[in-house]
Amino acid sequence: MSGFEQLFPGTLPRLVMFDLDGTLIDSVPDLAAAVDHMLFELGRPPAGLEAVRHWVGNGAPVLVRRALADGLEHASVDEALAERGLELFMAAYARSHDLTVLYPGVPDTLKWLHKQGVEMALITNKPERFVGPLLDQMKIGRYFRWIIGGDTLPQKKPDPSALLLVMKMAGVSPEQSLFVGDSRSDVLASRAAGVQCVALSYGYNHGRPVSEEAPSLVIDDLRALLPGCLSQSAGITLDDLEASQGRHSIVAVIGKLWMKVIKALARWRWRA
Repeated sequence: MSGFEQLFPGTLPRLVMFDLDGTLIDSVPDLAAAVDHMLFELGRPPAGLEAVRHWVGNGAPVLVRRALADGLEHASVDEALAERGLELFMAAYARSHDLTVLYPGVPDTLKWLHKQGVEMALITNKPERFVGPLLDQMKIGRYFRWIIGGDTLPQKKPDPSALLLVMKMAGVSPEQSLFVGDSRSDVLASRAAGVQCVALSYGYNHGRPVSEEAPSLVIDDLRALLPGCLSQSAGITLDDLEASQGRHSIVAVIGKLWMKVIKALARWRWRA
């Protein structure tokens, strides 16, 4: 049984809200590079990829303070140093997002929801200035009607303000909505807004299993939400199969895939 079938029996949510980092994209390599550049400029040793992976999720100012404290607890960091560190980090991170990639299944899932007429929103703690360019680079920006960045509102997740605002703009109730994220902040924000939360097991939750936060559902691949979806190993989703009923589904899809390969080879040979 798919995620939607479990959480919304006989129907679909009218609104699905997504987190970004750790849910739709793996941005840690670029974030770590920017953090290490900031630390280098301040005469400090680099933090490294795995440390940054544990620190992300609460916005750029908190990430910088954690890097300066070399740990999750950052209350002792000097305010002037934190401000300088944030300035250096933002400048470094703005220069490149070349190492950021989409997680498997993201384009398939967004495309499927779009075809079903489900409204989508993005709610992230990442500074707003970085969100639009990243979505365009990943070629998924067109799917989101509403985008809320970490500095769009005075509050960030786990505060539920962004979720409540989007639901109000969409004209839907919490019972008709779903939030998809990867961290404690996402689960807490969803709970405070009265919205069911699906959590991705592969994301960033400060090194702890997201199942410990008790979301409505934990999945390993975003395509697990989709009704009738094949296994991950097949590499084919419901979007390829459409309804799959009354058809020789797998044979038809494999045939389509081979036709695409043949056409691509023909175009390549023609161009050569």
